[in-house]
Amino acid sequence: MAREEPQIIPPELLLRAYRAGIFPMADSRDDPEIYWVEPKIRAILPLNRFHLSHSLARTLRRGRFRVTCNTAFDAVIDHCAAPRPDAEQSWISARIRESYRELHRLGAAHSIETWITDADGEERLVGGLYGVGFARVFCGESMFSRVSDASKVALAWLVAALRMGGGELLDCQFSTPHLESLGTVELPQGDYLALLRHSIRPPEPDETWADAFPPRDDSGRTYSGGVSSAGASSSVALAGAGSLLPLGFAALVDAAAEDAATGPSSSPGNFIAQSLTQTS
Repeated sequence: MAREEPQIIPPELLLRAYRAGIFPMADSRDDPEIYWVEPKIRAILPLNRFHLSHSLARTLRRGRFRVTCNTAFDAVIDHCAAPRPDAEQSWISARIRESYRELHRLGAAHSIETWITDADGEERLVGGLYGVGFARVFCGESMFSRVSDASKVALAWLVAALRMGGGELLDCQFSTPHLESLGTVELPQGDYLALLRHSIRPPEPDETWADAFPPRDDSGRTYSGGVSSAGASSSVALAGAGSLLPLGFAALVDAAAEDAATGPSSSPGNFIAQSLTQTS
């Protein structure tokens, strides 16, 4: 008997929720139902306050990891959803996983991946993160690490790429000791919503970010849409959603390559480490 595919959350509804400061979760990996979360206390990582420890800076400069963007989204979310011996039941259910895969296909969900090359020359995915991007906002959903510092390096590149691309708000949803060590702060949901509204304001006349490049569906048509309570579509806002991170990441890679060309001691990781020690 064929396995029934989970019904995804409509992408328009999902983005509407994020723009309102709400996000979905499930009680377990096998739960077909979701519930909507609006935390009273929200965790954010100010982009000019990322805590780059000496050990993490060394790891970046040594170039142990190759870092990519949107190269292995499905694998990253699968790793994030996988059971972990030291963690509670994952909240990333099959329905949530498929919903974000569709959002990624439409250009509004993104991943950062970290890779290492084994002694036999094989490259493998060892860490990463994924989240939702729109306007000047990136909402981090989950991260994973199979070797030390793999997820920290992914987060460092995320912060640097958002800064390069003009991002303003990195939402971490809930704080953890791990995230606190990297610079997250907590604030009341009302204060978060004020920052969110400011970060999704219309672009200035001289800005050229995502709204100029709406994502397209497989037919090449511009995708836009929204859902009312009755489920009818309207033209809200997948247009332009999520393009800021990949554009910022590409600009960051170009800048790092240009810097690396200036001398044998320079490297992409060294450029990232230097950029994160500068305040915006």
